[in-house]
Amino acid sequence: MSDEIERHTMSVLVENEPGVLARVIGLFAGRGYNIESLTVAEVNQKDSLSRINLVTTGSPMIIEQIKAQLNRLVPIRTVSDLTAEGAFVERELALIKVVGVGEHRVESLRIADVFRAHVVDSENDSFIFEMTGKPSKIDAFIRLMEPLGLTEISRTGVSAMLRGKHSL
Repeated sequence: MSDEIERHTMSVLVENEPGVLARVIGLFAGRGYNIESLTVAEVNQKDSLSRINLVTTGSPMIIEQIKAQLNRLVPIRTVSDLTAEGAFVERELALIKVVGVGEHRVESLRIADVFRAHVVDSENDSFIFEMTGKPSKIDAFIRLMEPLGLTEISRTGVSAMLRGKHSL
């Protein structure tokens, strides 16, 4: 196996009960694995199930260890490595605040239009943009906003799902 570091997006279906998220996070923390993105929400109220989407990095061996250890946690129903299983859709929501006047203000609006970011709040000297898309698209938008007065960012983390007929 290669030692090259890979980025993997995983979806974990868990029983919605107190302490489940703490156990998942504890697994990562206890072994020194990093979580780059984490989202959690109830997805089936009748069966009391939640979906955890997480993005992590590691060598192929580390990724396999993470999957095996997640599968051993009792409240976990399904672990799906979306990166390994095929084509998947990955999206994130971000709020980006840009403070500026004059040309910087005009340029930030122009770039926002190109990236299809929406103005959700406007003051005389600032904008808050809302943007959804792939994390790489949001990263590119943020890089372009930095010289124009970027002051604050809030990101939801990645939500992801396999394409096609397969489900968790």
